[in-house]
Amino acid sequence: MKKIKCATVALNQTPMDWDGNEDRLEQALRELSQNKVDLACFPEMAICGYGCEDVFLSDYLYDECLAVLGRLIPQTINMAIALGLPLKINNQRYSAVAFVANGELKGFYCKKHLANDGLHYEHRWFKEWPNNKVAELDVCGFKVPAGDLVFSLNNLTIGFEICEDAWVEKRFTGTTEQHKPAVILNSSASHFAFNKHEIRRQLVVAGSELVDGLYLYANMAANEAGRIIYDGSCVIANKGAVVSENQRFSFKEVQLDIAVVEADLKVLSGAGIVKVDWSFIDSVEPLSQPSKNLRNYSLEEEFLLAETLGLFDYMRKSYSRGFMLSLSGGVDSATCAVLVYAMVQRALAELGLSGLKKRLSYNAALQDAETIDELMSCLLTCVYQATANSGKITETAAESLANEIGAEYHFFNVDPLLQGYKEMVTAAIGRPLNWEQDDIALQNIQARVRAPGIWMMTNIKGSLLLTTSNRSEAAVGYATMDGDTCGGLCPLGGVDKTFLRNWLKAFENDSISGCGPVRSLQLVNVQEPTAELRPQDQEQKDEEDLMPYDVLDTIEKASIRDKKSPTLIYNLLLSEFAQSNEITYKWLEKFYALWSRNQWKRERYAPSFHMDDENLDPKTWCRFPILSGGYKRELRTLRESLALGI
Repeated sequence: MKKIKCATVALNQTPMDWDGNEDRLEQALRELSQNKVDLACFPEMAICGYGCEDVFLSDYLYDECLAVLGRLIPQTINMAIALGLPLKINNQRYSAVAFVANGELKGFYCKKHLANDGLHYEHRWFKEWPNNKVAELDVCGFKVPAGDLVFSLNNLTIGFEICEDAWVEKRFTGTTEQHKPAVILNSSASHFAFNKHEIRRQLVVAGSELVDGLYLYANMAANEAGRIIYDGSCVIANKGAVVSENQRFSFKEVQLDIAVVEADLKVLSGAGIVKVDWSFIDSVEPLSQPSKNLRNYSLEEEFLLAETLGLFDYMRKSYSRGFMLSLSGGVDSATCAVLVYAMVQRALAELGLSGLKKRLSYNAALQDAETIDELMSCLLTCVYQATANSGKITETAAESLANEIGAEYHFFNVDPLLQGYKEMVTAAIGRPLNWEQDDIALQNIQARVRAPGIWMMTNIKGSLLLTTSNRSEAAVGYATMDGDTCGGLCPLGGVDKTFLRNWLKAFENDSISGCGPVRSLQLVNVQEPTAELRPQDQEQKDEEDLMPYDVLDTIEKASIRDKKSPTLIYNLLLSEFAQSNEITYKWLEKFYALWSRNQWKRERYAPSFHMDDENLDPKTWCRFPILSGGYKRELRTLRESLALGI
């Protein structure tokens, strides 16, 4: 047996931030050395960042990564590490892990299974490495093997998986299957999604059982490149038991999780076995015991933790000096506001005031702030933009919320601008506008007239304008393009309206993950959702314009996520909502009509965070034609089979 002090490393990297990425890698190596760690696993693509996209097709990226690797190798004295990077072999591109031991490069393991669904397009950039194949490379002054390898450090045998290798049906093929090394290192860049961590943990535990040994799983952290959030989840398991898990959703840029474990020694030889004539001495520290009471977050907690981390990184990596928000007094904009508030609460709690200021050192305006209210007034500006159709209820809700969380608040009366547009168009078409003929046009111009002022404020402050559309609205296009869709980031685009309404009610009354509550949300939560675009005497309600939000969300999940036919969804609605055949059919018909005609809007939405497998983002998850038949034939067949006279 070998007593090992091992560690996983979670990193908050940024694609092609060569200086910053290298600094964080060096910080991790210093901390590993200071803690006398023997063996450490870093994330996939730790050097360049996972989200480099088509820059992976550029030769210079590979040269830069090897240059960084060459400078890191001498910093690994008395330790062994696995470090992810892209690698070119015989003019082909691979996702690889460099294995470095005691200041020397020993070789590369290459990924065998590429992720090519949902968010991932790895086949666009890389090739899968075949089982039992080994190549020779001359890299960083070392002649080393690369491919399907197991390393033996004086009989401490170490194999690898890289992210997707652990998610396929048959794991540990080739050299690993033949020799069953005592230790597996998994360098991953596994994105966050609701409830995913529990599955990830199961995979780690299963991997340790399959090799009857030690399994180290390291992951990226935070918002690396824009849309994808990484929870930084790292797990150490030994022979079927979790030994340690790190803190998920951390604001730290480098996070080590350390454990002391025992691993079996095995004498291995043959193809694919790389002998390393060096090994660390046995650790003298006490063994880590299996973890009890492993933490699983609720969906409400995961939403807050992921969104706040995503917002913080998007702000600082885009060098935005805070956020701008058109605060309507409704659920969506209120959620955005309190998420920024929770972001500041979390950053203060974890980084401290000086650490937060240092991370946002480019923002001179907040360097003198001493309280959370002073920070909030620097980082969030809210504007309520009124027309004659706006109500006192929403105005009071918006102002009360902004005041409670310490945001800067402004009131804009945009009605004179609106009247100017109406007069201009009236003169052009030669008749007065009216709600009977011009309903949609009159609604949309109100949303659009709010855009220039808020954009101007955004530019003046150098901030990031948040758009407030949620996934339910995106599904049916219930948003005005170039109006309420204006913004650089759509943080709620991956979450449905029903979830948001319930979450905001919870945040009104209780703290979630140490943030909140915010009592003024009561003024928001008592309202029925309304766009407030028609005259007040019409009492406009979202669910009358569309359908009940829980119905809309049920259809969206069944149709878009589960790919069910209109007939199956119709039967599902009948059983869940117990309405008449006519009402049920009309809900379904309206959804498909709006879904199909509004793909062009979804193509133009600001980037949103990926939260689950119901994402509607056409650039990363859910592709649909801009022009289509709109399910007309399927709906006609259903209507005829039901003999509905509608």
